[in-house]
Amino acid sequence: MQTTRRESVIAIVERIGLVDREEWNLLLDADDSPFVEWDWLFALEESGCVGRRTGWKPCHIIVRDKQSGQLLAACPLYLKTHSMGEFVFDQGWSEVAHRLGVRYYPKLLVAVPFTPHTGRRFLVASGADRENLCLTLAKTLVALCRENKLSSVHVNFCTTEEAEVLTSVGFIKRLGYQYHWQNQGYTDFDDYLSRLRHKRRYSIKRERDAIARANISIRVHEGDEIPDHLFPVMFELYRSTVEKFYWGQQYLNAKFFDLMRTNFKSRLCFVCAHRGGNVVAGTFNVQKGGTFYGRYWGCFEEISYLHFNVSYYAAIEHCIRRGFKRFEPGAGGEYKWLRGFDPVATLSAHYIADPELRRLVSQAIRQERRQVEEWIAYGRANSQLKPIASSGNGDTRDENVRDDPHG
Repeated sequence: MQTTRRESVIAIVERIGLVDREEWNLLLDADDSPFVEWDWLFALEESGCVGRRTGWKPCHIIVRDKQSGQLLAACPLYLKTHSMGEFVFDQGWSEVAHRLGVRYYPKLLVAVPFTPHTGRRFLVASGADRENLCLTLAKTLVALCRENKLSSVHVNFCTTEEAEVLTSVGFIKRLGYQYHWQNQGYTDFDDYLSRLRHKRRYSIKRERDAIARANISIRVHEGDEIPDHLFPVMFELYRSTVEKFYWGQQYLNAKFFDLMRTNFKSRLCFVCAHRGGNVVAGTFNVQKGGTFYGRYWGCFEEISYLHFNVSYYAAIEHCIRRGFKRFEPGAGGEYKWLRGFDPVATLSAHYIADPELRRLVSQAIRQERRQVEEWIAYGRANSQLKPIASSGNGDTRDENVRDDPHG
């Protein structure tokens, strides 16, 4: 596609609401994730989940054509006073900064709040010079950091293309991983099960049978067919998980869920477990462009294997039925690997202003990278999915990996 380089003007906006909804969304391609859409970002800010009070002060970068005023590029940017809700963990870096006498917070973060998914962070209008505009955004981030005497800038879960641009202006690349399910042309859930190694296939059948014996039915509600009354229920399910675990953090509130009901329902999918006419568990998911994103899980009753069935098996069945290519269930959890979710690499990029802190962080990232690469290679080589051309004779790690504590 031919692109045009134009003279531009860069500005910072402190609310996504100051940018026209349609104008922002025009920057997105069809395969961009739903989490960078205007409605999602607006709901986070309008509900008060994101803002100065919660340590997520918006300062989004926008780039406009100097003559026409057309929005050419943008990226969601936040001034952070902590490191919670990011899923690329840098708390250890802040401790090192403290020992060096470097003030680590506030810092700048390019990301989608509370959402660990890989996708484009630099949004560029169709037909514009993407390479040049990405470089402009990257340089702007460095300038903001320096001019405001901040410790660092972090760009989380970015694309490989963006990571390369960022490293060209002084960012350090960091490697991470998640577990994703890939649709390999399965015709139904039984077809998927047939691809798993024998031990894992047997375990999943047993876990699904247990739910059937408990008289629990699982239903999928998607898009405009989601009943309005399920939104407050889903919020209570979300809160139930936060309250059960000492590490739980409630990032979202009831207003956010209500804004999802009014402004974002077409992108949503709820998977709910019912018993005796009541919802006993459920997951809040988002879907777009052939990808299913698992976000929030909760239950009102502790029932064995309920988490696996609602969060994974019913979701996989839904993905197969809808022909979705990929299921991203979020961060963490080797128990996902045991169920056919193989490790995939994720990228982030980090600009550290202080030279000594930068040296120490770079050293830590190099050491961490070797460990991540080794685990990704091991996880793929020992996938719970049998090689397509092989019958497979079993697992190699089942006895050594702790299963999900929610089960």
